[in-house]
Formats: sequence, structure tokens, C-alpha cells
Amino acid sequence: MQPPEIVDVDGPLIFLAGPIQDAPDWQSEATGIIHSLRSDVVVASPRKDYAEGTFVYERQVDWETHFLNRAAKQGAVMFWLAQRISQTSDRAYAQTSRFELGEWKIRHERDWVKLIVGIQEGFGNERYIRRRLGQDCPLVPILSSLHRTCEIAVDSVVR
Repeated sequence: MQPPEIVDVDGPLIFLAGPIQDAPDWQSEATGIIHSLRSDVVVASPRKDYAEGTFVYERQVDWETHFLNRAAKQGAVMFWLAQRISQTSDRAYAQTSRFELGEWKIRHERDWVKLIVGIQEGFGNERYIRRRLGQDCPLVPILSSLHRTCEIAVDSVVR
């Protein structure tokens, strides 16, 4: 499932959070892995290639917010912090993902939202993220491979 249309879904949902701009298309790979493990798990991927002039920022953010909240209620929020592969803008790499990770760290602590984090070697500030998550959220798995991150995410929603 991809933006911007918000539709009702049944069953467990995994939201794929993490960088899009200047990142590899890890979301397609993760969706394939998750569906190979459990085809009945719904995957919400915010990555979409929009036709010229069709991207509406507010609709994208609203879609993401809707499905993040849906995953918090019945599913899991899975972060994959992929290494940067290009630089197409002056924006800080993964700036939105870093903000969202902080937000969902707090939601995990406060509401016990299922949170799974994978960090690719070479992702900037990896050591700090691992240290702080490990200190504050010792039950949040922090993994180093996309495949293993997907496995743990699936396991967390089908128990």
C-alpha cells in the first residue's frame, strides 16, 4: 500500500519508516521480504514515484500519519536506516526519519508501540542511535540487516 489514498485495511500492518530521498529503494525490498514470510501482513510504504506535478506534501504527510497510527494500534513501526547513496539536495540526510524515530521511541516508551529498528552499516550517527535506543528502550530490537529486521517485524505482529 502506498500514498496518497487512505483506505481501510484489516489485520496486522507494518509501516516502513526510514529515508526515501537519496536512499536506495529499500522499501520495495522490505515489502518483498515481508510478503515472502507472511502474505497476510499489510505493508504501508511511504515511497512512491509521483508523476510530475502530482505530489501534494500535505496528502503525503497525512497518509503517513494515518498509517503510522494504524500500525501503532495493530501492527508495528519498522525503521530501516539505510546508508545514503546519493546527494540530490542540501537537506540533511534522513532528517524526517530521524525526527520520526525520536517520536516513535517516545511512543514505544509511553504506549508500548511495537518498534523495530534496523541500521545499515555506514548510516550517519549509527553509534549514537544504537546507544540511546539501547539505554532507553532495551526491548526494542536494533538489527544490522534488512532481512533480519523484516523477520523480527513480522514475528512481532503475528504473535
